[in-house]
Formats: sequence, C-alpha cells, structure tokens
Amino acid sequence: METTRFQPEPAVSVILPTFNREKTLPDALESVIAQTFTDWELIVVDDGGTDETPAIIDSFIAKGGNIRYMRHANRGAALSRNAGIQASFGRYITFLDSDDSYLPRHLESRMAVMASDPSPDLLSGGFRGEDDIRVVDRFDPERTVHIGDCILGGTLFGRREVFFSLGGFRNLDYAEDADLWDRAAALYNVLKLTAPRTYVYSRADDSITRNR
Repeated sequence: METTRFQPEPAVSVILPTFNREKTLPDALESVIAQTFTDWELIVVDDGGTDETPAIIDSFIAKGGNIRYMRHANRGAALSRNAGIQASFGRYITFLDSDDSYLPRHLESRMAVMASDPSPDLLSGGFRGEDDIRVVDRFDPERTVHIGDCILGGTLFGRREVFFSLGGFRNLDYAEDADLWDRAAALYNVLKLTAPRTYVYSRADDSITRNR
C-alpha cells in the first residue's frame, strides 16, 4: 500500500505566542493562512491564557493546514517564543505577535531576501503601523526612541541555526528582541529592512510598548 511521505521540514516556521488575545488572534491566524508563500508551519504558543484561545485554535485546525497548538503556564513572551523554536521544524524561523498580522506577500518577500546574494542570516524590520510611536529606550528609561529605530520581535526572520546557537531569547523584562539581535550581529550577517513593509504592527491595550 502506498503511503504519503511525511515531510517534517517546512521552509518556514511561524511562531505565534499569545496570551488572552481572543479578539485579535483570528486576524493574526488568517493572515498566515492567506500567505502567497505556502510552505510554512504555524506554531501557536498559548502562554497560560484563560480566554477562548483553545476553541479559536481548534476551529482553525479543523479547517486543515499545518497548525500546531502548545500551551504552558504563564512564562512571558521570550520563553513562549523559545518553546516554539524548540518545537519547530522549519529551515527558517520567524514570528508573529497575536495582535499583529502579515500582508499576503510577507513570507514570500522575506524568502526572496534570504535568497539574495549575499544572503543574510537574520533580518528584521519592514513593518507598518501608527506613524509616531515612541517607546522607552532600553538603555535609558528616562528617554524614548522612535519605534522605527528599534528591533521589533515579530519581524525577526532568520536561519534556524541562528536561534539555536544563541539559545533563543533571554528572559528579560524588556527588549529581549533587541538583545537577541545584538548577540546575532556579533556572529552572523544581519540585515535591517525598511521595505517591503509587509508586517502590520498594531499595539493592543496591554502591549508592553504601550504600558511600560
């Protein structure tokens, strides 16, 4: 009897950590499903929420598609991303925050950059959102910086070995994404994009960049 060969290595693993985001989560999930680039897996990491996230994920899994769901006690975004990294199979790893979304060609555009010569090992940037968002400077809490000058964790897209060699994100109170970027830049070829702006950044009311 002929069987279908299981292919555990998609090109891209999308890791989506979430915590009580039942209102914004469906749009985030739909934006992955709508990608023009289709060789992906989606790993949703529920960080101990108490809302209807499990039912929402079940409804998407029932429709088909390469979606997996993980749940653990509340650990924060950094360790939730790390749990997704550990569970991933993709040659490339990227992220999506549960209050954000992708435009349809987001993954396609990032794969095109990774195929360029010279090829980066890790890239970030290329997002759109409110024009004048300022956040606390990670080095000086008394001042703010424009978010365009920051590393936005959801936009990180890189080779699998980068994340594993660095041990993933460190469990910091703030700016763990910028910390990972700095550590990667010391060892790898990194590239910060200004375009195409295909990652849609939307700050939820409980976002750390809004409330810190």
